[in-house]
Amino acid sequence: MAIKRLFVLGLFFILIIAIFTTGLFSFQTSQEEAMVPALSESAVIDIPQEKGVFERAHLALDYSNMPVDENHSRSLKTYYDNRAYHGAPPSIPHEVNNQMSMGGKDCLKCHENGGWVEKFGAYTPVVPHPEKRNCRQCHVPATAKDLFMGTTFKGAAPPSIHNNALTGSPPIIPHAINLRENCLSCHAGPSAPKEIRVSHPERVNCRQCHAHNEQTTIDIGEFTRKTYDTTD
Repeated sequence: MAIKRLFVLGLFFILIIAIFTTGLFSFQTSQEEAMVPALSESAVIDIPQEKGVFERAHLALDYSNMPVDENHSRSLKTYYDNRAYHGAPPSIPHEVNNQMSMGGKDCLKCHENGGWVEKFGAYTPVVPHPEKRNCRQCHVPATAKDLFMGTTFKGAAPPSIHNNALTGSPPIIPHAINLRENCLSCHAGPSAPKEIRVSHPERVNCRQCHAHNEQTTIDIGEFTRKTYDTTD
């Protein structure tokens, strides 16, 4: 009888360990980022996947049918005025009531899907990385009474939006992709800056046409194709 009891208890503990191990593995898998290791001669590097551009695909048709309110549209000027330099995380331009809050659901109530905010008379910018819950690790209030001091720092000029390789060709992506893989967050919907609001949000595979190049492009003038004499 005692052996049977020990067998049942042992089986119970094995079952508990199996459930805990499976749950932990499932949780870790759900937290994995859209990055895969790629071997190179020098080191292992990370290649951003195309996953990000499809994150908001379910809203693509809604974006294409939304009316545009030009009186409350953001511009690239306001977009960059809210950043310390090109590529910096935007600051928080409004009051944060709970200073102990680090983000998460508090911020995502407005910033996960955007929408009109009557209090500020503006459309809420959509965050491209809602899976990053510790928002205030990178985003700080725009104004503060202490700790911050003025400097003479000058950031680099933002990239030009007129950067097509050829007339009529798709413009390149002139900024880093990290944390901004979700294209429709900034380029579609009423909160998108009007200068970079895409006219075809329903084409959700953005990087099929738009190549990534964050280097400064140089105007090469009129493109002409060379011809070669093949009679020799």
